[in-house]
Amino acid sequence: MGARDREGSDDVRALGEFGLITRLTAGRVWPQATLLGPGDDAAVLAAPDGRVVACTDILVEGVHFRLDWSSPQQVGRKAVAANLADVAAMGAVCTALVVGLGCPAQTPVSTVDDIAAGMWEEAGRVGSGIVGGDVVTAEQLLVSVTALGDLQGRAAVTRAGAQPGDVLALCGRLGWAAAGTAVLGRGFRSPVAVVGAHRVPEPPYEAGPQAALAGATSMIDTSDGLLADAGHLAEASGVGIDVHSGKLTVAQRLVEVASALGADPRHWVLTGGEDHALVATFPAEVALPDGWTAIGEVRRGNGIVVDGRPYEGPAGWDHFSS
Repeated sequence: MGARDREGSDDVRALGEFGLITRLTAGRVWPQATLLGPGDDAAVLAAPDGRVVACTDILVEGVHFRLDWSSPQQVGRKAVAANLADVAAMGAVCTALVVGLGCPAQTPVSTVDDIAAGMWEEAGRVGSGIVGGDVVTAEQLLVSVTALGDLQGRAAVTRAGAQPGDVLALCGRLGWAAAGTAVLGRGFRSPVAVVGAHRVPEPPYEAGPQAALAGATSMIDTSDGLLADAGHLAEASGVGIDVHSGKLTVAQRLVEVASALGADPRHWVLTGGEDHALVATFPAEVALPDGWTAIGEVRRGNGIVVDGRPYEGPAGWDHFSS
């Protein structure tokens, strides 16, 4: 029975705050680490490692997504994926998620249902789930997700461990989400694979713990773009990083889309964000795990260069840049 049947309306006002929470939590199976799930002032989780990895990402309608470009279910998946990638980039696995949802009172209940379904679908890819959160009224739709992770006894892989002589390596795809955003911005809805990359990223979650086990010295996910995020590694580690553009794959589909739009696919690959691939540094003598590809090297100095030269133009996304 839907909200319209019960209350005479199909928007969230018919359910109210607590009715909406009850609806969104009914029938769910909580992650294994959950000792106390939704319904109290806070959830309680087991933390056998004694440490908890925590991160938060906020998706705002009109900034990170548009409902004329993406379905609510895709928005839910994207919100969770951004956080799961951050947990993976620390070398951890996600144990649970806490969600904050803001929406106008006239938001259809079906929209919120589908966002929640997308969140649970993406969380299920790593065996996790949502254990709590909050819902509030807001002028526009926004989704805030906090992910909690377990290091399973490993040391966290931070941004600050890269050493001169290390290999810079990549796992995942680059440029696809940026290409999808460009296509949608021109009013097109295809190619489906490219547009889909904007709607729902495909981070290599399992690659983070694998890199940690293999001896990665630093790691980050490419939420803002390869050069911007590799630059964060360089800054935190006090080193220079040289990206070898010839080792980066520019997919043929991106070449075709760029040709049609009069764009440079190499720019998407180097600076496009929201693919949430993982970038890490490894000692030169370490064999890279399956799925990882060497794309550059760490040197003495500072900053990021491409083929030995500074990159012309913005290196990636910055929310507060002019």
